[in-house]
Amino acid sequence: MFTGIVEELGEVTAREVLADAERLTVRGALVTSDAAHGDSIAVNGVCLTVVDVLADGSFTADVMRETLDRSSLAAVGVGSKVNLERAAAVNSRLGGHIVQGHVDTVGEVISRTPSEHWEVVRIALPASVSRYVVEKGSITVDGVSLTVATLGTTDQGEYFEISLIPTTLAMTTLGGAQAGTPVNLEVDVIAKYVERLTRTDEGSGRQ
Repeated sequence: MFTGIVEELGEVTAREVLADAERLTVRGALVTSDAAHGDSIAVNGVCLTVVDVLADGSFTADVMRETLDRSSLAAVGVGSKVNLERAAAVNSRLGGHIVQGHVDTVGEVISRTPSEHWEVVRIALPASVSRYVVEKGSITVDGVSLTVATLGTTDQGEYFEISLIPTTLAMTTLGGAQAGTPVNLEVDVIAKYVERLTRTDEGSGRQ
């Protein structure tokens, strides 16, 4: 489990194509400072398992084909900056919200509107997850726990907006995500559980 509070802006240093997967090498001195084989590290919001920890402050992780197909990691290349977060410790503060590192879908940055103290970013909201997103609720964008400021609809479909403070702009990949950039989206898992629990049980009349 993660909290969506990015600890470090890392960099992809190598990418190896395997038979049905790819192996990424990611440099991140902070997240590897206490990492070991088998640990979990979120890379742009995708929970990956550490294969090896290298002496230069990098780690390797295998990314399965399904993950590549369902996330924006397929578009990450050598030199790309990525958001990194270690799995939450039992005694840590939950600064964001409950994040599983299981990407639900990929959205796309539509526009950016600068302001004096923050920047409003509009992101396309795929219909497959729109019912789980509410104003003032939580959503994870490329591993960053954010609050939905606004929901809306255009001729092109639904969207949501987030307001990014200077710290988020400076310390995560969202600071440079221009219009057209794909971003990993994970909705609040609690909303999915509530939907499941309140769904009518067909044939029994129970709810």
